[in-house]
Amino acid sequence: MTTTLIRNAAWAVAWNGTAHEYRRNVDVLLEGGRIASIAPHAEAPPPAGATVVDGSRMLLLPGLVNIHSHPTTEPGIRGIREDHGVPEQQMTGLFERMQALTLDEAGRQAAQKLAYAELLSAGVTSVVDLSAPFPGWLQTMRDSGLRVWVGPGFASARWGMSAPQTVEWLWDAPGGYTGFARSQAIMDEAERDPSGRLSGIVFPAQIDTVEEGLFRDAVAYARQTNRPFTTHIAQAVVEVREIIRRHGITPIQWAGQLGLLGPTSILGHAIFVDEHPSVGWHTTKDLALIAESGTAVAHCPSPFARYGEHLAHFGKYQARGVRMGLGTDVAPHNLIEEMRLAILLARGVSKHLDSASTASLFHAGTVGGADALGRPDLGRLAPGMAADVVLVDLAHPLMQPARDPLRSLVWHAADRAIRRVYVAGELALADGKPVGLDITEAGGILAESQARMLRDSAGRDYLKRDGDVLAPLSLGMG
Repeated sequence: MTTTLIRNAAWAVAWNGTAHEYRRNVDVLLEGGRIASIAPHAEAPPPAGATVVDGSRMLLLPGLVNIHSHPTTEPGIRGIREDHGVPEQQMTGLFERMQALTLDEAGRQAAQKLAYAELLSAGVTSVVDLSAPFPGWLQTMRDSGLRVWVGPGFASARWGMSAPQTVEWLWDAPGGYTGFARSQAIMDEAERDPSGRLSGIVFPAQIDTVEEGLFRDAVAYARQTNRPFTTHIAQAVVEVREIIRRHGITPIQWAGQLGLLGPTSILGHAIFVDEHPSVGWHTTKDLALIAESGTAVAHCPSPFARYGEHLAHFGKYQARGVRMGLGTDVAPHNLIEEMRLAILLARGVSKHLDSASTASLFHAGTVGGADALGRPDLGRLAPGMAADVVLVDLAHPLMQPARDPLRSLVWHAADRAIRRVYVAGELALADGKPVGLDITEAGGILAESQARMLRDSAGRDYLKRDGDVLAPLSLGMG
């Protein structure tokens, strides 16, 4: 454990016990993996052996907490996903892509490295990685220096298609339990890691692809082992209609009957609740069920905004008492840009300026995510909290003038002004570059893997299309 003194930080976003607040010209001491003190600047000698960092041109933030991401796949569909969708499925391309486009192992590992570099460069220190496991997955986590909640996915079914308007569920119940057993072994391995930065999160993949018995067993296992729990739910109108067909109630209501809702559960997306205008179901129970159970929502605005959908809306969820955190879900893994987009979408839907603010989205991206993971020592700058700290360059042109530096960061500079990131007091990002990750070859490896994926999609796609037909280039070739 190293000792670091960040001296005379011009601005700091500190935690006063109930809310974030600004402080000026403070010294912050990181010691033993914790924040030892935050005090007014004094010209006293630093502790023996401490590394001293000049904070006079810096904004200090608590590390951001990303509670929903897919780092091993999403960079691989850069240049594909942004304009892809299926009109017959309310514009989402989720089911078509999942059937046709699959990265090989080399591509997934390269994608993970690039995504982790993106996460660090945008100030994330804690991330939930929801992936299909492969050899090398945990090693990249160790190398990154990030705090990672390891979510090895498992399911009883996979999606298929036979026509644009048709999604099929191809069931393999024994395979679901095999995946569940493998997931348990991987989480156990992660939590034995000597870094202490890796934890498990129980992740049955989707509300519509996991059979009832496995869901109940997964929930019970999460609670027995004191691990958080998450799944994708209310993420597509197709899914909502299928759950209603099966059970006569919405996915959120079905989750309530399964015992899935509760203060240790995180719902991935939870956009298409019963009162969402794209659903139009006859009840208005879903938000109350989420709020009253203490369940958290991982809000990821980008993937839905790309095809014209949205949470309706952040301010309403908060006002109804829903615990809100943030995730990235797609590349780029830039949680600061997700904050800005979430504000814009909420205001656009509500036609009201106060439906979302810089402060409310920053709270969701720090304290909201930390509390959803059961970690009240994260997402806060205060003595005794984990030494997960982000240093932002106030001299960057997009941070100037720094009248309100958090607004300058969220609305203007984002990752471009972040210079250093500490996790548990250890330097994980320096001068905008990850300390423990070598990404020099990752881009080339991913490009080759993506090319193979696009070529081979003809063997998986229901219309036998290769990737260039499935997702044409944005411009024609001359």
